[in-house]
Amino acid sequence: MATIRESILAALHARLSALPATALRGEVLPERVPTEGLLILRDGEPGEPEVTLSPLRYHYQHRTEIEAVVQGSDRDVAFDTLTASIGTAIAADRTLGGLCDWVEAEAPRPVDLPVEGAASLKATVIPVVLHYSTADPLG
Repeated sequence: MATIRESILAALHARLSALPATALRGEVLPERVPTEGLLILRDGEPGEPEVTLSPLRYHYQHRTEIEAVVQGSDRDVAFDTLTASIGTAIAADRTLGGLCDWVEAEAPRPVDLPVEGAASLKATVIPVVLHYSTADPLG
């Protein structure tokens, strides 16, 4: 049986997989970026939890990241469309089916990356904060 943390990350990945862009989890950047864009979900860091004692609960603000990459001549529009679709997907269900208390993305900080012999990339890392509680820090 999957832990709460893994269930939440899998649900977030499933939500990203429903988008037109290719969604990977924990993978390295492939040599080619698909036309519709690429998303890579990084598991991130759960951080130090707040603890309540009665009943014992660990409350996390888990910081994960979504790497978003587009390539091509119309990359500015493609990038804007891709990042907006991520926001829409997250806003559609901020509890990921009741698995967590709240999911919130932070604003992207895009960068243009030149590629020798090909169209440059436009990329960003979108921090996503997952708020959830568990009875066991390993569970």
